[in-house]
Amino acid sequence: MMLTFSLCACSGSWTYDGYQVDLHHIHHPPEKPESYFIEVGIDLQEFYQNVEWDIFGVSARRNEKFYTCCAEPYPDLTFNITMRRKTLFYTVNLIAPCVGISFLSVLVFYLPSDSGEKVTLSISILLSLTVFFLLLSEIIPPTSLVVPLIGKYLVFTMALITLSVIVTVIVLNLHFRSSATHTMSPWIRRVFLHVLPKLLLIKRPNVESLIMKERIIEGLGLKHRVDPAEFSDSIRSQLSERTDSLRRYTVNGDTRKAMDAVNFIAQHIRQSEAETKIIEDWKYVAMVLDRLFLWIFTTACLVGTMGIIMQAPTLYDTRRPLDVELSERFVRNS
Repeated sequence: MMLTFSLCACSGSWTYDGYQVDLHHIHHPPEKPESYFIEVGIDLQEFYQNVEWDIFGVSARRNEKFYTCCAEPYPDLTFNITMRRKTLFYTVNLIAPCVGISFLSVLVFYLPSDSGEKVTLSISILLSLTVFFLLLSEIIPPTSLVVPLIGKYLVFTMALITLSVIVTVIVLNLHFRSSATHTMSPWIRRVFLHVLPKLLLIKRPNVESLIMKERIIEGLGLKHRVDPAEFSDSIRSQLSERTDSLRRYTVNGDTRKAMDAVNFIAQHIRQSEAETKIIEDWKYVAMVLDRLFLWIFTTACLVGTMGIIMQAPTLYDTRRPLDVELSERFVRNS
């Protein structure tokens, strides 16, 4: 059963003794054979077009059968009415909103982790699909034999968004890690800081490092431009010169206390910068995971949507409804 894209065939029979009622269709062949088939067996000239169903077949067939219990023939006329549900209403009110909401789940991985709204967005999308699922359960007939296509798509989308919530929680856990709680493994550093960014075309900015180097260069009084490759050598040489110059002077107790305080502050700054670097590495790992799952979920949404919607039989049935064709023909003839 495919609800929105359903195709139904209804049949009815009328059985009597052939000696009592010799049942024939009004458009029967002249020779009146025992069995015959009429393609258009119902007059649709007075039929009003239905807002939900299209008629594609109204055939009639006469059969005559002898049963073992009786010597009389039993003729019957069987009328087959083939109908197909109109899909515009369900496409506009069910399918299009579900497709739109399912693609909103991709934006969860594009939203920055610092915004604090990633999990909120995921759960809001999941609740929206739950409302659609409850609405659909009231429309479709209760059966456990088959699942409608729109039901399959809703279940697929809800599973996808549930996975996005789980992945988002993992990404946020990585984003807010620090050196005080976690240690980054070498394989994580290699995979998420060096390998995956190249595959995902992500380039990590290094603006803070450049600004720090410029400040150190200005603080050391370097007049010329220092090449990054020679940066550490230049700092080392400048520091050694400053140290040699300080050794020429005799320092008193206050000066030594000041120097110890400066060394303590410098050591604290170095430790703070190392911790900040570790935190930034974890944030970068979370950003790489976000970009990776952005592409994965986008592909899954596209493939799943096309794979389920393309199973609809109406996409491949180009026949015109019989009631529309006959009504147009009747208008032209009149």
